[in-house]
Amino acid sequence: MSRKKRKQLFTNVEVVDAGAKGKTIAKAPDGKVIFLPNAVPGDVVDVQTFKARKAYYEGKATVFHKLSDKRTAPACEHFGVCGGCKWQDMAYEHQLYYKQKEVTNNLTRLGHIELPEVTPILGSEKQYFYRNKMEFSFSDSRWLTLEEVQSDKDLGDRNALGFHIPGMWDKILDVKKCHLQQDPSNDIRNEVKAFAIDNGLEFFNTRNQTGLLRTMMIRTSTTGDIMVLIQFFKEDKEKRELLLDFISDKFPQITSLLYVINGKANDTIYDQDIICYKGEDHIFEEMEGLKFKINAKSFYQTNSEQAYELYKITRNFAGLTGNELVYDLYTGTGTIAQFVSKNAKKVIGVEAVPDAIAAAKENAERNNIDNCEFFVGDMKNVFNQEFINTHGIPDIIITDPPRDGMHKDVVQQILNIAPKKVVYVSCNSATQARDLAIMDAMYKVVKTQAVDMFPQTFHVENVVLLEKR
Repeated sequence: MSRKKRKQLFTNVEVVDAGAKGKTIAKAPDGKVIFLPNAVPGDVVDVQTFKARKAYYEGKATVFHKLSDKRTAPACEHFGVCGGCKWQDMAYEHQLYYKQKEVTNNLTRLGHIELPEVTPILGSEKQYFYRNKMEFSFSDSRWLTLEEVQSDKDLGDRNALGFHIPGMWDKILDVKKCHLQQDPSNDIRNEVKAFAIDNGLEFFNTRNQTGLLRTMMIRTSTTGDIMVLIQFFKEDKEKRELLLDFISDKFPQITSLLYVINGKANDTIYDQDIICYKGEDHIFEEMEGLKFKINAKSFYQTNSEQAYELYKITRNFAGLTGNELVYDLYTGTGTIAQFVSKNAKKVIGVEAVPDAIAAAKENAERNNIDNCEFFVGDMKNVFNQEFINTHGIPDIIITDPPRDGMHKDVVQQILNIAPKKVVYVSCNSATQARDLAIMDAMYKVVKTQAVDMFPQTFHVENVVLLEKR
């Protein structure tokens, strides 16, 4: 197909739906679907396509002839460039509608699952400032807008502390105010940036692998704890202590001040030694009196308040009476396992990450829970007949796999065991639908509940209760 044919302009096209990954959907005159990143259902737009495939186009709305009544004014000045909150221009009730629709469509169309009456999606009380963890990157060459690139003005300081531009590994947007994490997150980020510039601390250059300051992570909790971790590219004791002492003095409410020296090519910290500079090396999250210790490498649901709602739904779906043996697959740090343990006879948690299982055991001991056991290993290998023979046939299985869903061997083992109930928690209803289709001959979906963990984004969780037919 020629380049001229591949790039086309369609005029006065109505945007009719929202699709996967936050893109909206229009129909071209030739009947093909057009995926758009910058429109809202109900808009009437001109579309410039930039990619053509057999069944669809990808394009961008260039002219807006009519604005949808589903629109709302984005709260954030960085909306449209940052990429973190793709749906800020859509009113929240419509975000919930399309999330619910996506889950239902995936289960019925992809999984061919017969659904009961669908329980309405549970929205988040907080629509902004709900995240408990944010990671920001330093850069000595911030992302420039088209207007800045074309300007002949002196652009001055090029340092940035913010987010990666979507799809660009070396471009960082300098963030003035982010609407995702509660205070003092914005103050900490802005004060750290200003202090670093004033004191000549070099911001990182990803392409050249030069500079001192790489990333900053901020974690908060409902208990009031605050963790800040600064990642340095190299050791410079004088400059490192200068910055860390400033942070400690400026923000005495920080309960865990950490740093890491990471000179490798990527900035992941999971293979690095984390050093505690002041305070504790962890923070705590609390839920129904249970305390969960969270360190710099821990996974914890990033919307604490809505995680509590998700776990309550999971526990409710399980319908525990106190006599059941429960398996919690993909248990992570054992949060769900411990949350349901008081209603169960015994809970067995399985997880592939050794550090997560160590944290699960430590948290269970701290919470005086003696009816939970945790085991580490690759789920498809550990969750076998020998494991079942050793620990017993579960009455109920709770499973909360990663986005890829359950391995086919794990699904088959569940079918082999045939527990009375399975509660399936998913952050990706498409892979959930695939797994449910395999189980459909033996299990019937009797309840389903979508939960919005991430307002202003297209992400949605879904909980399904399966009972034996």
